[in-house]
Amino acid sequence: MAHVAALRAQDGTPPVSIRFFVEGEEEVGSESLPALLSRYADRLECDAIVIADSANWAIGTPSLTTTLRGNVRFTVTTRALDHGLHSGLFGGPVPDGITAMCRLLATLHTDAGDVAVEGLTATDDLGVDYPEDTLRTDSGILDGVDLIGTGSLASRLWTKPAITVVGIDAPAVDVAANLLSPSCRAKVSVRIAPEQDPHQAFEALKVHLESHAPWGVHVEVELEDAGAGFTASTQGPVVAAANAALEAAWQTDPTVVGLGASIPFISEFAETFPDAAILITGVEDPDTRAHGPDESLHLAEFEKVCLAEALLLDQLGRLDDVAPAS
Repeated sequence: MAHVAALRAQDGTPPVSIRFFVEGEEEVGSESLPALLSRYADRLECDAIVIADSANWAIGTPSLTTTLRGNVRFTVTTRALDHGLHSGLFGGPVPDGITAMCRLLATLHTDAGDVAVEGLTATDDLGVDYPEDTLRTDSGILDGVDLIGTGSLASRLWTKPAITVVGIDAPAVDVAANLLSPSCRAKVSVRIAPEQDPHQAFEALKVHLESHAPWGVHVEVELEDAGAGFTASTQGPVVAAANAALEAAWQTDPTVVGLGASIPFISEFAETFPDAAILITGVEDPDTRAHGPDESLHLAEFEKVCLAEALLLDQLGRLDDVAPAS
């Protein structure tokens, strides 16, 4: 809608040619995209790509995102028995799938909370000061709960790997019986450093889990989807035009930030159009709660987002090396 609003602000006649590309598979890996880009690359050739899918530093402070982590999502299954057993009759010497899963997942982190998987790369110290009190306020972490991991907060959020267990298949508490469960399945989401190959990362995760199987239980690891990270250029006339538009819309200097989340299709665009400047602009604010039940948008900030994009079109129209409208 930021793109639509910017076009409306130009009365439908912007000073540069615009192509809208609507991508509907981003949350599930964008499997169809490479073939589409290959087939229609000549129709999508461009000087700049604007993707309004990131977050601003704070309400009142706009941002350009220059790094994105990649992602690997997989399911892991532990199998200890061929059928369920009475926990009183067999508990003690006989392992179960759920307890084995708990022990297996615990090996993914050190006691300090750093990722403990050999082969996952990390970049430390971005030189960006991310105050701890800001992170605590933005995240809603409870009083007394420690932050996890080591290194600067910016690197932990943007350029170091992060592993999160996002779901477990196990009997619900209200209906659980005194039973040794034969198996357990978990879904794990991993954010990887911007420069790491996602398939190499998955292989490292798979080797780790299989080699840390507790008590010899059977472990199966299945890849669900994987996407590459991205690092954008911070130089050039298009980036300068974007910074000028953001400054004019917010009346303050924009910041350069990373994003811990992943937008895998951006790497596909970068590979297909290596000469295009890729601008990842912020629509969300720190309290947007993306992917949560109370996801929201700060309307005053969104107005500035729309204004900034309209101003960006004006700025691009003045550049000699950007194609005029046709």
